[in-house]
Amino acid sequence: MRALLFGLVLLLAAPTAGFAQDPIKLVAFGDSLTAGYQLGPDEGFAEVLQARLREQGHDVEVVNAGVSGDTTSGGLSRLDWSVPDDTDGVILELGGNDALRGIDPSVTRDNLDAMLTTLGERDIPVLLAGMLAPPNMGPAYQEAFNPIFGELAETHDAFYYPFFLEGVAGEPQYGLGDGIHPNAEGVEIIVDNILPVVEDLIAEAERRAPS
Repeated sequence: MRALLFGLVLLLAAPTAGFAQDPIKLVAFGDSLTAGYQLGPDEGFAEVLQARLREQGHDVEVVNAGVSGDTTSGGLSRLDWSVPDDTDGVILELGGNDALRGIDPSVTRDNLDAMLTTLGERDIPVLLAGMLAPPNMGPAYQEAFNPIFGELAETHDAFYYPFFLEGVAGEPQYGLGDGIHPNAEGVEIIVDNILPVVEDLIAEAERRAPS
């Protein structure tokens, strides 16, 4: 009996490695900038971000839910099935194609607002990545479009990164020949720049995770 009790004590004191908490699951929900347009399998935003976060010691999975050519309307229509129930946080990167197509900024605002509302109701923290309208759209369009992201982030208490292409847009050495999409080196810069805000998102996701 004494030996049995000793064995039970050892069992209870042993590390519970088999019950380790699941990795934090982030969904990178966006367009071609998220999808990794014309990049190699390990060169896209989600893949590079996951690798960098793991290098920093974060137990995290970053799911690539980018669809090339997607607008905020397309994103809204696929939000429910693209962001599964086990999602701990979302990086929302949409709106660039709206601007390129000259979509009414009020439509972009309403779509993003609806997505943020839905994710908020699901208690999923969001990092909203901002976008800027191209200069050729004119100052009136820029004045209506550019503030959307910051204003919605404040309204919904979302984490906010003002311009997803910061440090890459307008720098030919970091882009593909189309002048829009980042190359592999450009993705590295994007990840370096946005990383601190993503780490804030992870901290909030961990805070909300069931104990």
